[in-house]
Amino acid sequence: MSRIVLGLACGVCFGAISAATMIPLTMENKTRAMIGAFAHRFALGFVICNVSLPWSGWLNGLLLGLLLSVPEAIITKAWVPIMGLGAVGGLVIGILAS
Repeated sequence: MSRIVLGLACGVCFGAISAATMIPLTMENKTRAMIGAFAHRFALGFVICNVSLPWSGWLNGLLLGLLLSVPEAIITKAWVPIMGLGAVGGLVIGILAS
């Protein structure tokens, strides 16, 4: 499987999981928040699969997952769930991509 296809598949799966975790929450503009979460995690999955850093795959995924989750965590002030999901998702995608 090519890196592009793997990135698209990982991005869609990670985005869907991220959006699904928001279903039980109550908030204003829930649809917009879910679309934003999907887009962010989709991009993260795609980038992890298509960026080549000099470390092992799991470390690449973990670092990119954490690094790319920081802006969303700053905006929402929900550090633990956003950074946790970014770390776990990045780690899993990094392992799959290696």
